[in-house]
Amino acid sequence: MSGFPILSLMLAVPLLGALACLFLEAKAARTVALAATLVDLVLGVVLWASYDIGGAQWQFTERLEIFSGFSWALGIDGIALLLIMLSVFLMPICIGASQSIEKRVGEYMAAFLLVETLMLGVFMAQDIFLFYMFFEAGLIPMYLIIGIWGGADRIYASYKFFLYTLLGSVLMLVAMLWMVHTAGTTDVPTLMAYDFDPKVQTWLWLAFFASFAVKMPMWPVHTWLPAAHVQAPTAGSVILAGVLLKMGGYGFIRYSLPMFPEASAYFAPLIWGLSMAAVVITSLIALVQSDMKKLIAYSSVAHMAIVTLGLFAFNVQGLEGSMLVMLSHGLVSGALFLCVGVIYDRLHTREINRYGGLAINMPRYALFFLLFTMASIGLPGTSGFVGEFLSLGGIYQASTSAALIGTTGIILGAAYMLYLYRRVVFGEQKNADAAAMPDLDARELLMVVPLGLAVLWMGVYPESFIAPMRADIAALDARLARAKPASDSKPTPGKAKPAHEEAAAHGGSH
Repeated sequence: MSGFPILSLMLAVPLLGALACLFLEAKAARTVALAATLVDLVLGVVLWASYDIGGAQWQFTERLEIFSGFSWALGIDGIALLLIMLSVFLMPICIGASQSIEKRVGEYMAAFLLVETLMLGVFMAQDIFLFYMFFEAGLIPMYLIIGIWGGADRIYASYKFFLYTLLGSVLMLVAMLWMVHTAGTTDVPTLMAYDFDPKVQTWLWLAFFASFAVKMPMWPVHTWLPAAHVQAPTAGSVILAGVLLKMGGYGFIRYSLPMFPEASAYFAPLIWGLSMAAVVITSLIALVQSDMKKLIAYSSVAHMAIVTLGLFAFNVQGLEGSMLVMLSHGLVSGALFLCVGVIYDRLHTREINRYGGLAINMPRYALFFLLFTMASIGLPGTSGFVGEFLSLGGIYQASTSAALIGTTGIILGAAYMLYLYRRVVFGEQKNADAAAMPDLDARELLMVVPLGLAVLWMGVYPESFIAPMRADIAALDARLARAKPASDSKPTPGKAKPAHEEAAAHGGSH
């Protein structure tokens, strides 16, 4: 693979597909979109297979100087690799879930393929301004998907989504300009190793936080998410929850933590406080929802709060756990929105009370819905368990109170997810139209089976997901060691290892 521009190719394929879709009839546009996403999935598998786990930190690098201060610079490490794989895995499923779209199909498919290009660009970019361009441009096709093909209140939801996410990013751009002026480079790996003045770090961190917190989304700037999810078409919800929310977590792990370690340590208690509030408040809100999509949307905020707890635990366990929670949440929340879409296409309502007893007439659906419900709760053997266990174990080493409150999210999660499942799948069949709905067809099985297998694979053998990022997480932990905040837990007798030694023992560094 040496010298072959596989990353540029992965960006070009969906982009060319999007251009083609604009000039095609509906059926041809669907075929081209599916083909483009499957080609990218194959390229992603090649990327994963070719990635050298023990090799250099940055692999498949490409650099082309466009003009002074800006270059087409791409490259990935293990962290980016996993998020790229999540993206290319979900995209063909999203195209398959778009059969109910009947108006302006070509433009819809083009918008989705453009989303894929821009998402992948965020994870591949090694020039800070290139990252910003991909990060912000991703708003535009998602705004159009919600605003044109969404529900009754789609205009309100799309404007709220756009304004929330755009306003936070203006501050980030100002901070980037200052950083480039000070460090004299736009190269992301160089900036990750650059030591900014701790006094200035505070302001830089806050500027980046304004963007990443909205994207995650963290409480209390999460209010755009339920509206966007409820109004978005099924595939829009899948990709929004599956990948777009992960850009905020990726931003923290790639930019905020390594570039501003002292500021990250200073603001860690703020992150813990917001995350604890998110876990409890949004879980309780989810518990009283009557709309299935809203319930899953609020559960997303609670799960992403576990991610931020782990990220700011300042240890290997928390960082690895956060990455696994992001990957698992991408699969599980995407699958749950897909499950909602399946029955919405049949009955055209998301009201929980309109269903009931679906296990009788839709047994296959009930089985897969159960698997994804259990993964959302964090049942051992599913993807949800591994990441949450590591994240909460990591934050326990830094703050016992944050770990205690964070763990209540698992209990509350079990409450609202099992309550949802019981009302939809069990009980008596009160509505004849719901009782007459057919079970999953072949197309729907092709969407949910791969998701189910991935959820079980991650739960049973998480090492295949931890191995590519282990050295990168260890390197980040070593970078953070000098700023590690004091723990409120009592130290064990004997001499503790320094954080960077612990990280090296856990998996070494590049």
